[in-house]
Order: sequence, then structure tokens, then C-alpha cells
Amino acid sequence: MNYALIPSPATSVWHLGPFPVRAYALCIIAGMVVATLLMEQRLRHRGVAPWVSLDMVVWAVPFGIVGARIYHLITSPQDYFGSGGDPIRALYIWEGGLGIWGAVAGGALGAWIAARQIGLPLSVFAEALAPALPVAQAIGRFGNWFNNELYGKVTTLPWGLQVHEMDSANPGHATMIDGEATTLPDLYHPTFLYEAIWDLGVAGLVWLLDRKYKFGRGRAFALYVMAYTAGRVWIEMLRTDEANHFFGIRINVFVSLVVFIGAAIYFIVKRGPREYVVPIDAPETAPEPAAESDISSVDVSAESSTPKLPTAYQVVSEERFRAYQKTGVLPPADVDASVEDADAVPDAEDTESVTSPAGPVVTAESDDEAADRPAGER
Repeated sequence: MNYALIPSPATSVWHLGPFPVRAYALCIIAGMVVATLLMEQRLRHRGVAPWVSLDMVVWAVPFGIVGARIYHLITSPQDYFGSGGDPIRALYIWEGGLGIWGAVAGGALGAWIAARQIGLPLSVFAEALAPALPVAQAIGRFGNWFNNELYGKVTTLPWGLQVHEMDSANPGHATMIDGEATTLPDLYHPTFLYEAIWDLGVAGLVWLLDRKYKFGRGRAFALYVMAYTAGRVWIEMLRTDEANHFFGIRINVFVSLVVFIGAAIYFIVKRGPREYVVPIDAPETAPEPAAESDISSVDVSAESSTPKLPTAYQVVSEERFRAYQKTGVLPPADVDASVEDADAVPDAEDTESVTSPAGPVVTAESDDEAADRPAGER
């Protein structure tokens, strides 16, 4: 008898009355929630209003899910449209079958639509998402574990994975014989776990390098793509689930190589300082104090005291952004880039401070220093 260090669940769906609760869906939702919270924090450090991340999620997630499913159907059509296939099952996303590159492509389209509506450069969203997305992927991979799918080749390593034989007549449950769940005869590489660990490593790598080098123009996202695809190639080679091949190699391996090369080219060619944003109508001079005679006419209603969320943003250098955080006044600049022309942002990497018209020299602070200050002072 084989004793697995990593057992697999015999059940991946539970019922609350007539409603099924699927582990695969719970893992995906948990990943989305964590990624949104991480992205939200990074967006605020770049000057975006609170919870704008939700506006992006509303668009990016549905587009991402549709794109992920379309990619899976294109790369594995025989399961649904071949002889003996069931086209209706193409809609059963809870059974698994979501391709990451379709998710990225579809999610990018949804994010682009959201960015246009909010008035933000797409690169700001991408950079905020770069370390958050692999964390979501790591959490989502445990859905494959619950489904007893996407495991690797047979192994004798001490961390071999036990895999149940799932009952096609009772989806989400292992085949039962004499009251016991049946398992496959061997142990297998836990590729779901390999990828989950790799994804967390990718998230840490992107976060650390982005913190050190302050990537801009979406280069942090390109770094995520390169790091993820490098791991996906060797993990994909371990998998034994049914897949289409090209020259004897799984199609996903070729896709990962092509995407890696594209991301590497983008990372090398696309350079520039990190973009920060402020409201398009950010004041460039301090407001005049109200005269005593006008105090009685000041509107102190709840509506007037509620901060108004920006409807559009302008891209500024880090120094101007830090000064705006300190004073609420945007210092003048010779060149002020707009959202539509993010590449026109002046390169201020060699400048450490800027003189604000509302006060003395303001020294730029790091993202970590900004995060340590109370929310009302950020």
C-alpha cells in the first residue's frame, strides 16, 4: 500500500439545501478577494482614490472568466466538440478548465474598459496588480486539488499525491466501493502545489524588485509574466492530463515560451519612471482663507463635507505627487503629462525634493513611509 504525504479530498462539492457549494469556486473567489485587497493598497500608494479597485474588478473579473474558458475550449476542444463530446459541458466552468492566458487577455480587456471610464492609465492598474495576481493564482490552484485534477507524473518522492478516481455519474465525489473512496494505484507529482509555491515566489520577487527599482510603464507586470511563464514551462512538462500537443510538446509550453519572449522584449524596451496620479483638477495654489464676515455663509452640510471622488486623473512625477500629499497643492512643472500621454512624464529620478509654493522644500518619501502615516494624512 502506498502512503501519500499529500492526500486528496474525496469531495469537492457540498450542498446547502438545493444549492451546491463548490470548492473550486470558493478557491477562485478567495483568490480574487485577496488580490483585490493587495491591488487596492498599491493603487492608493500611487494616488488613486479609495476602492477604485472595485470598479476594475467589476469589469476585469467577468471578462477574465470568459476569456479563461474560451482559451480552454480552444486548446482542448475534443472534450466538448469532438466525437463523444458534450457541447453543453463547455458552460460547466465549476468542473474546472480555465486557461490562465485567456484570463489575462480577457481581464486586460475588462481592465482597459474600466481604466477608460475612470480616467487612469492602464499601466497603473497593471503595476498594482502585478504581485497580487500570482497570489490569486496560488489560492485558485487548490481548487484543482479538490477536483483531483491536473496532477503530474507518477513519483516515488515522499511528497507524492494521492488521487481519487472521481465518479462521472456523481460530479464532485469520488467513486465509492464498499463504502470507501477509490484511489488511483500510484502516487503523483502534486503539480498544483508546485505551481502554488512558485506563484507565491513570483509575487515576492515582483514586490521586492518593484520596491527597489520603482518600475513604471507596466514593467512590473511584464516581470510577473516572465517569472510565471518560466515556472509554468517546467511544471507543464510534469503534467499528464489530456492536452493537445505540437511537435510532441504540450501547447501550453509553446504558449508560455512565446509569452515569455514578448514580456521580456516589453520589459527591456519600455522604460521610464513610475507613474503617480492626482485628480485632474488638483489645485495648484493654496485656497484663500475665508474672511470672518463670510464664515456664516459657509455650507457645512454633510453633502458639502463629503470628499468628492476624482472623475479623471493626471500623471505626475513622484516628487510632485509627494508634495501634493503633504500640502494638498500640486507644484508647477514645465511638463505635465496627461492620462492620454503617459510617456510624456518628465524623468525626475535624479531629483530628491521639490519646492512647493505653499511651503518650504518637501522631501520625497517612500511608499512604505507613506503607508505608515495615518490614512487621513496620505
